Amino acid sequence: MNFQGLIIGIAVFLVIGVFHPIVIKGEYYFGKQIWPVFLITGLALIVLSLFIDHNTISAIAGVTGFSCLWSIHEIFEQEERVKRGWFPKNPNRSNKNS
Repeated sequence: MNFQGLIIGIAVFLVIGVFHPIVIKGEYYFGKQIWPVFLITGLALIVLSLFIDHNTISAIAGVTGFSCLWSIHEIFEQEERVKRGWFPKNPNRSNKNS
């Protein structure tokens, strides 16, 4: 039996599940200025995935990298969700930092 697809599927499910609160908390504490962290991390993981010999680990690194890149979009969307009142705004962060 080949469990590679199952393992990658579970990993993708977990990565997506983990990135959802990371985006929410990242926007809450740092605002949209955190997007370069997602960009650098995402690109680094994508490049790293090219050099990993193990197919499953390489795929997981690539998926995590692209999830980081997608999180850039989600950070800006999260800012809009906060403006609409769907999520709480951080009272300790000034408006010019968001």
